[in-house]
Parts: sequence; C-alpha cells; structure tokens
Amino acid sequence: MQQLVKRTPADYRWVRPPEWCPGCGHFGVLQSLYNAFAELNLDPSKIVLVSGIGCSSRLPHFVRTTSVHAIHGRAIPYALGIKLANPSLEVVVVGGDGDLMAIGGNHLLHLGRRNVDMTVILMDNSVYGLTRGQAGPTLPPGLKVKAIPKANPQGEINPLLLALTAGFTFIARGYSYDIKYTTKLIVEAIRHKGSAFVQVYSPCVTYNNIMTREWYEKRIYKLEEADPSWDPVVHDEKEVDTKIRKALDKIVERDRLPLGIFYKNELVPTFEERYESIYDPNYRALPPALQPIEVDGKPVVDFEKLIADKIL
Repeated sequence: MQQLVKRTPADYRWVRPPEWCPGCGHFGVLQSLYNAFAELNLDPSKIVLVSGIGCSSRLPHFVRTTSVHAIHGRAIPYALGIKLANPSLEVVVVGGDGDLMAIGGNHLLHLGRRNVDMTVILMDNSVYGLTRGQAGPTLPPGLKVKAIPKANPQGEINPLLLALTAGFTFIARGYSYDIKYTTKLIVEAIRHKGSAFVQVYSPCVTYNNIMTREWYEKRIYKLEEADPSWDPVVHDEKEVDTKIRKALDKIVERDRLPLGIFYKNELVPTFEERYESIYDPNYRALPPALQPIEVDGKPVVDFEKLIADKIL
C-alpha cells in the first residue's frame, strides 16, 4: 500500500531566491501560495503556475512546480489551453494589475464567463513596478505616486467588480502582509469548483509611496469579523440575485476596503462539465493531452482526409 506523502511549504520552494525589493508585498503572496499548496498537499508535478510579465510575474520562478512565464497579458489564455488540454492539472495564474487588468483584461472577462475550473491570483500594487512605477490600472484618479510627474488623470478599474460582472463563481480579496488569512483564501479558491479570482493587495515599497502598508491597514477590514452572519455562498439558485447584490455592495466600498470571500457559487456548471455533456462524454476521462497522436509511427489523423473535409 502506497503511503501518502505529507508535504510542507518548504517542499514547494525552488532553489532560486526571490528577486523583489526588500519589504515587497509579493513575498507574502509567495509564502501564502507555499502554505496553500502544502495545506492541500498538492503534488508539485500536477500544478502548473502561469504568469505574464511584471514584478509579480516572476513568482513562478521561485516555486517548485511546472511553470510557464508567458508574454505580457497572455497568461490566462495560455493557462486556459493547459487546463482544457488536461483538466486533471491544478492550474493557477499569477500576475499584477498591469498584466491582468490592462493588456490582459479581455482574457479575464472570457475566463469568467466560461467558468473553467482554475484560479487567478491578482497581486495588486497599482503601479507598473518593473518599468519604474508608472500609474497602473487600479491606481485611483488624483493620486500622484513618486514616479509620475503629475497626479493620475485616469479612473481606476475595480478588479472584483470586473470579476463579478464577467461571471467568476468565486471572488475574494486578501492582503499580502496577512499571510495566514491570504493562505486561507487561496486554499478556498483552489478547492472551488469553477473559475476563482483572488485579488491580493500587495504594496509596492519602492514606487507606490501613497498606498503603503500603513495606508492599507487604516482601511482594511474582514467581512466575517464586521458581520458574523456574513455568508457569501449560494446554497440555492434562488439566492443568486441576493448574494450578488450583497457582494456588490461590499465590492464598491471606497473609504473602507473589505477582505474575505465576497461570492461563491458552485451550482453553476463548469466549462468542463458543459463540454462533456454537449460534445464528448469521455472528455475528462480521456482529454486531449492524454490521447495518442500516433500508432506504430503513423499519425492517428488522416491529414489528407482532414484537408479534403475542410474544402468540402
């Protein structure tokens, strides 16, 4: 009988040390991810971390899993292809607000509406740290961080509002300096059946001299502590509208910044379940990544017939 291996956070650390500024909030997200993987006892060979470009997108380099460092803004479609090719893998996307909310914002919308069973972790510091601190898409208007000559003239994106509108069935927000709490949220996101989105406030200590640790800690609070009766879970389809409205009320708060799980609905079928029921009943048992592409050295697809069928 094979004995179950109980893993620790150290089992997911890569030999290469993180390359972030001292005090960067991303260290807390990285440790939370180590902790979450260990709590779930995930096999590193069955995890795929996908990122785009930016300070936050360096994270996969520091984790002992299969990792993909994709091009700017394209982490989600890359991860989507991996997950749909082999749905048995645990696929997690990590990235910053510039990568996921700006150039990659379109892909976030379509992942939400499809409800593919994977997780997106947004490491939000409201600046483009890798390119020296320009205003990011989540920086509120009127704020002047140190690297821009004048106050930000653009309105900001609310990532949770975008995720809720897109159709994500799990929506949460954490804070990188609260590692224990962020670990809990990531664990719940990975366990969730469907598309999960976790925004993590992750202060940039080098370029964002306004939205600092002190700035956040004057404003953040936990939903379940402020309201012990808070329940974001949809238990019955009749609750959907009510739970969405309650989540929306909290998501749009501006003077105070709530943390926690805003919405969770596992009653919505995943893309994998819908595809299996409509197209291929064997999809999850024999997904594309596990199907043979050749037999005895010959391709299983008749290329000439394929081309002929397309012409017809």
